[in-house]
Amino acid sequence: MNSARKNPDWRPGASRYAVEARARLLSDIRTFFSDRKVLEVETPLLSLSGNSDPNIRSISIDGTHRKYLRTSPEFAMKRLLASGHQHIYELGRVFRKGEKGRYHNPEFTMLEWYRTGMGYLDLAAEVAELIRFCAHGEFNNWPVQRSSYRNLFLEHTGLDPFFCSESDLSGCAMERGIHGASLGQQEWLDLILAQVVQPSLPGECITIMYDYPAEQAALARIRSDDPPVAERFEVYLGQMELANGYQELTDDEEQLRRFEQELRIREARGEETPPIDRALIQAMSYGLPECSGVALGVDRLLMSLLKLEQMDSVLAFGADRV
Repeated sequence: MNSARKNPDWRPGASRYAVEARARLLSDIRTFFSDRKVLEVETPLLSLSGNSDPNIRSISIDGTHRKYLRTSPEFAMKRLLASGHQHIYELGRVFRKGEKGRYHNPEFTMLEWYRTGMGYLDLAAEVAELIRFCAHGEFNNWPVQRSSYRNLFLEHTGLDPFFCSESDLSGCAMERGIHGASLGQQEWLDLILAQVVQPSLPGECITIMYDYPAEQAALARIRSDDPPVAERFEVYLGQMELANGYQELTDDEEQLRRFEQELRIREARGEETPPIDRALIQAMSYGLPECSGVALGVDRLLMSLLKLEQMDSVLAFGADRV
């Protein structure tokens, strides 16, 4: 009894109400997709391949063969799509090394879903429908604002993200007291988006930001506009980023080139270069159908529903309590 008082970290970080609210939210998500005939699937937590994205760090497990805890179920789900499944979702835990803060935890709950034959902007609209469904009327009076990445960046910074220079971006940041050391073009864009554009989004609004610079395509298809754009979107509830989605790239050769380029960036930074997921490349070579996909942070959605400011408040046991 005395030792328990000396070490209060055994207690859950979330209140009983938050734990019960999480259970209701997970049930609501499953009802939403069941009503739309979207199949729930379950894919492995462990993989022989890590995430090559330079901005995401995988957690590795050493054994007979090194394996990685998944940062997303995306690659395995795309293998299911290539095998003939159409509309699928997964609701489960993912893991990212070094992510800890107000909106982050190394282990968190992700909802990811894919729709064959549905465009990425229609999928973005479905994200807004899911949010409202799970909120039981809480956000029904909030408008849905749709704006391109380019227009929002111009509106809040005066800079065209497709044509401005690193000097323009660093100057914009310094004018606002934001400092970054040895950042490249895309890193400046990410920093200003997070520090200037995102905090300027309207509070009581669902914002869909779409069509990103081609250099920020990640796993999205690039449309040959002038300039080219990545068919990617993000959904914000107020100023909180909730979801990131794409019109999915289906070209296996282009996907392999992107993976290899990401690994070169990681190598130049002195970071680990995990093995490429060859099973995904093979599946895409066999034939990934035209589809759109999105990942949504369930813990962040729960934070918004409960009006809480820290992710630890909606986790039974955050990283500091395990």
